[in-house]
Amino acid sequence: MENNHVKLTLLDLSNYKHLQNIASEEDLIYYSPSDISTPETLKEYVQTAVDGYYHKTTMPFIVYDKTKQGYAGSTRFGQIDWKNKLLHIGWTWIGREFQGSGLNKHMKFLMLQYAFEVLFFEKVEFRIDERNIRSRKAVEKIGASLEGVLRKDTLMQDGFRRNTCCYGILKEEWPEIKTDVFGRLLN
Repeated sequence: MENNHVKLTLLDLSNYKHLQNIASEEDLIYYSPSDISTPETLKEYVQTAVDGYYHKTTMPFIVYDKTKQGYAGSTRFGQIDWKNKLLHIGWTWIGREFQGSGLNKHMKFLMLQYAFEVLFFEKVEFRIDERNIRSRKAVEKIGASLEGVLRKDTLMQDGFRRNTCCYGILKEEWPEIKTDVFGRLLN
């Protein structure tokens, strides 16, 4: 998947090393239960994603910023439910130099477009740590609706049990979101 700003390519053990410097940025994925801070933990993270890809439950991507001409991070389709036509977009992290540049909006557009227009899924969900206000505002800006909060459902690296906000976009909401939220990206 790609447009003039970003290219999303399958993440695997042949290309993940492009992300080692970014993954080692301090507190990059503070609100995630995962650890990618060392070359070893990053490789384990990628191996888990690749295993999910072969089991058809995830599609992990390496993110290339075409404007800055550099690898920016990673994102993924996860918890793919082929029967019910539902998937999650998440596991997204991009280096600090790429944050606030509009890159994430381009990534989310491509992923939503693919989920609804190529895979013909019925719903896309986002699960976000309740404390991660920046990410919550970002998914709200792209038209996702808060559907509820799962209380203390995820154990974090430091032993904290987080509350997870559940957001969703339905297939029938996508045409309006595509036009109203992403319309300028299409021009």
